[in-house]
Amino acid sequence: MTQPMSYGGRPMTPAPGAPTPELGVARFRTHARRLTWSALILIAVAGAVGYFYGNLPAPFENWMLLTAASVIVLFFVLLPFLAWWSHVYTITTRRVIERTGVFVARRRELSHVRGYTIQVRRGILQRLWRAGTLVLSNGVDAPLRLVNVPTIALVHEALVDQVEVNQILAHRDAQPPLPPGTPPVPPLP
Repeated sequence: MTQPMSYGGRPMTPAPGAPTPELGVARFRTHARRLTWSALILIAVAGAVGYFYGNLPAPFENWMLLTAASVIVLFFVLLPFLAWWSHVYTITTRRVIERTGVFVARRRELSHVRGYTIQVRRGILQRLWRAGTLVLSNGVDAPLRLVNVPTIALVHEALVDQVEVNQILAHRDAQPPLPPGTPPVPPLP
């Protein structure tokens, strides 16, 4: 039996019938530019608290300032950050996984073997940041939308490669095995 070969930087293909482990290809979150306003609000609140602490007019006290600052930071900084942090996309050698939710986790998967269409949507600001939205649709399930994907061209290429490799492996494994004594087909140069 010949060893698996790799052409042009492609991953090594396993021998026919051999189990293929699921490996991680990419793991990413949406583009972090949506946290810009949260960062600006945090800087403004820190500056305002530093300026007004101890310098408040007579009816107000420092604890009121700290309470108001804490509420603003909670709603406009911490909650948007947790929402961004809890939304993770994972691409493996077998599927695409979307995980969302801070307190209640929600998970969606789409298998590469079934095949799907990939649609790229990019607005003006997304083009500026080299980001975009990928819509993966297999025609049966609801489309899986990967929103504000950073480095969208690289993620698109990885998805196309994974679909191609998985469909080639599925086709090859569906073929009947060669009869014993048949010489193997020599690899391409």
